[in-house]
Amino acid sequence: MATLGNKRNTTDIIQKHQFDFRKKFGQNFLIDKGILEKIIESANITPDDCILEIGPGIGTMTQRLAEEAGEVVAVEIDKNLIPILDETLADYDNVTIINEDILKVDINRIVDEHGGKPIKVVANLPYYITTPIIMSLFEKHVPLHSVTIMVQKEVADRMKVGPGTKDYGALSLAVQYYAKPEIVARVPAECFMPRPNVDSAVIRLIRYEEPPVMADDEEWLFAVVRASFNQRRKTLANGLANAGNLAVSRQQVEETLAKMGLPITVRGEALTLEQFSELSNRLLRKRM
Repeated sequence: MATLGNKRNTTDIIQKHQFDFRKKFGQNFLIDKGILEKIIESANITPDDCILEIGPGIGTMTQRLAEEAGEVVAVEIDKNLIPILDETLADYDNVTIINEDILKVDINRIVDEHGGKPIKVVANLPYYITTPIIMSLFEKHVPLHSVTIMVQKEVADRMKVGPGTKDYGALSLAVQYYAKPEIVARVPAECFMPRPNVDSAVIRLIRYEEPPVMADDEEWLFAVVRASFNQRRKTLANGLANAGNLAVSRQQVEETLAKMGLPITVRGEALTLEQFSELSNRLLRKRM
């Protein structure tokens, strides 16, 4: 039975192992059972599922995942947490712990070793590396069913917003290209130990079987998207023309925008995912 998820038991295990929080790993352990259960519920876990947990910490969520799922693979970068995990997960024979940086792990190999079917990712992600982890999962085309993660509230908001808002940007477009985002819970800072300086949110990303737009070249699409937001105050034409890796001229961009019925002064924040897809496809053909 899961024993963690509250302040007392978390403090006891930390003190027993004389664990020191390491700021570089963004370690904040959940101490609210209500939020823990909300994450588990939102992930829609079944006994047939293989769960990938990123950053299990002391095993708070891992225990509950192991009680609901068929298999759990927990990837923890901090070697000092491995002895704690060995203790807190000793009663669960369906958990595999990998002491590695998630960005260096071959997740497709993990999928193959666990039957090859799409996995579910459930995690309390470190704030400092949230975006690289999310983009790595999607861009490497890992067979995913869903991603249910706790992230900084502002990051969750950026994943979900649409054009014309201040939070809309490259992350919004990338996430919405691959998945349908839904914020399922807001999490106050006091739900963690140590307490972070910001609030968090739980967001669920349901992977699309096929992207909602047709991009001729996915990598090129996101190169265009990133260049469009590198300098938000610039017009789209200036931003793309100044991006040396794209090798497109301002004239080419302005001609393309005109054909799409868009003003040449438009900024990236005004374009929808569909418009970015059309823009990237047209610019790609100009380069060929």
